Amino acid sequence: MEYPKCDFIICNSSSSQEHGSEINNLLDDPLCNPEHPIKVTFEDVTSAAYKIKSGIKNTPCEKSHISQLTGMNIFLKKDFLQHTGSFKERGARYALLMLDEQERKKGVIAASLGNHAQAVCYHGHQLNIPVTVVMPIIAPIMKIQKCREYNANVVIEGQNMFEAKQKAYELSKERGLKYINGYDHPHIIAGQGTLALEILEQVPDIDAIVVPTGGGGLLAGISVAVKTLNPRIKIIGVESERCASYSQAMANGKPIYTPIEGTLADGLAVPEVGYNAWETSKDLVDKMIVVNEEWVALAILRFLENEKCVVEGAGACGLAAILCGEMDEFKGKRVVLILSGGNIDTTILGRCLDRGLAADGRLVKCRVTVSDRPGGIAELCKLVCSIGVSIKDIIHERAWVTSDVFSVEVIVVCETRDYTHSVELHNLLQEKYKNFVFENFPAHPRSLSTSHSF
Repeated sequence: MEYPKCDFIICNSSSSQEHGSEINNLLDDPLCNPEHPIKVTFEDVTSAAYKIKSGIKNTPCEKSHISQLTGMNIFLKKDFLQHTGSFKERGARYALLMLDEQERKKGVIAASLGNHAQAVCYHGHQLNIPVTVVMPIIAPIMKIQKCREYNANVVIEGQNMFEAKQKAYELSKERGLKYINGYDHPHIIAGQGTLALEILEQVPDIDAIVVPTGGGGLLAGISVAVKTLNPRIKIIGVESERCASYSQAMANGKPIYTPIEGTLADGLAVPEVGYNAWETSKDLVDKMIVVNEEWVALAILRFLENEKCVVEGAGACGLAAILCGEMDEFKGKRVVLILSGGNIDTTILGRCLDRGLAADGRLVKCRVTVSDRPGGIAELCKLVCSIGVSIKDIIHERAWVTSDVFSVEVIVVCETRDYTHSVELHNLLQEKYKNFVFENFPAHPRSLSTSHSF
């Protein structure tokens, strides 16, 4: 690849105009220039594979137990088994190895919420290259601490990634540090593509590879490697509906600023696809799927229950695309899912599992109006327990019940075995109580092994 001869430039893209005047003053990365995007080649990927192999794990790609539930032959590329818990190490190591001697001495700088920061810090530590990372105040404390353990200079600044990147750009110019974009630097893209080379060696006769998509670096690297070696294989991108920047780029014909919202797939929360990633991948992607948060939560739950794998939201998006029915054309086919990362905060994991159980119809909340005379609530609890349903929480409310003063509304949160068991509970309570409703209960089963509804 040939790099454009340029210094830092002022970003004048359409995304900048939409984001507001603040971004117009942002110094941008010379290797991520919207006017001169760099198209990463297959030769770049193979070069990266050769150079990083001594420092990167060749992670397993194994057939999944979930295959029998989906009607597909699913293989899981478990790149969350890298030392820092994500595929980001591939690109980070290659970008560091490609620095010249002067750049190595001065060091590098990056901006990240977590995975890219950890990868650069770890491999910088391994290669004796000074690393500075700028992390916004919303970055998980655990990830900040990990970066410090690798002797990195950690700067906590900015309310979000935009402000953190702005600070990183400023420090890069002030201190002469090489800035490494986490998803659009050409060496990052090439490094991520090495994952595809491993997959093609590990799994024969692949029909499709499903790639979590945020800034597009992983998608670009994988698509150029796969389509060069086997154009028949379908490349499927997946992103959350709360940060669907690649879909917006496809609709717009080029990267465009896309407002993002809080998402379980925080690793994909990039408001604008990288220019180099877009130029590399735009003609190679066969399909882009957008999934909602409930399917992501359910996928995290499925991986934990069926594979004993703890993956973050971004890594679960591939399975979410299958669960929501957007890949039914691959029934009976061989499909590889990339489990891109496992760095999920333990408190967030708990919330994801609860949301997954609710989406699966196994954690239900019902409102029942019962008699406020002695034994009314006890009778309800006895009825619920009679069919083996576990009561997780119960609250009763008198002030807002409009029927009569001798009634009380009870909110009961229950855990059931499966969707069918919840339907059984619904029917039982409906027969017994006049005023009864299930709240936010899925109209149809999201469990792949059930088919009941009401």
